[in-house]
Amino acid sequence: MKQYDAVIQTLERLGGQATLAQLNVEVLKIKDCEWKTKTPFASIRRIVQERPEIFKVRPGLWALRSYQKELGLSEYQNSNQTLESLEQNHSYYQGLLIEIDNLRGFDTFVPHQDKNKLFVYKLLKDVSSMSKLPPYSHDSLVKRSSTIDVIWFNNRQMPNSFFEVEHSTDFQNSLNKFNDLQDFYTRVIIVADENKKAEYLHKLQFRSFDEIRQRVNFLNYETLAKQYEYEIMKTNQGFVL
Repeated sequence: MKQYDAVIQTLERLGGQATLAQLNVEVLKIKDCEWKTKTPFASIRRIVQERPEIFKVRPGLWALRSYQKELGLSEYQNSNQTLESLEQNHSYYQGLLIEIDNLRGFDTFVPHQDKNKLFVYKLLKDVSSMSKLPPYSHDSLVKRSSTIDVIWFNNRQMPNSFFEVEHSTDFQNSLNKFNDLQDFYTRVIIVADENKKAEYLHKLQFRSFDEIRQRVNFLNYETLAKQYEYEIMKTNQGFVL
């Protein structure tokens, strides 16, 4: 079997779409295909980028054109940004964040209102490890954090990182949340398209955010997808320096 046939077959088996990281794991399970390389991940990346049967849905996510209509997908550069596509984008990046911390062996949380949204072909509630927040602080602060898009917890059940995915709004609500939770020794990160970074930097200059300005970090979608792929690669390579 040719390598590109193995990738296409795997996409079909996964329902027509998959992350590059998922392909890296699943394609190599096909015994009829030989890769004859120490870096099959690079070959898989090249195949999804070059084969006409495959298109990019979002950073790190690829699909078969034959499933495009059935799945209601549009190509990344031509997205019409309908309400449905905005929600899918938002939950997709939430899913990447959850998967990264799951792979590292820690707990993850998503808000109740997002639990039934899809991450590729799974519900977010089936990807995150926590169904409710632990009582790690005063009730009012725990309640305030309950709407954060993704929270990573350490092994002491304390929040390690707060993430807000800003796909369609103007950053201010997310920055207000971070401001209210500033007393925690926790990383605070905005996840958004690189094209929105200037808007983010503008809002961060508001005087009301003086206390958190040096703490907030910006992570773009492409970098997030690459970090997810790196975590998958680490789990399949054994010892990593």
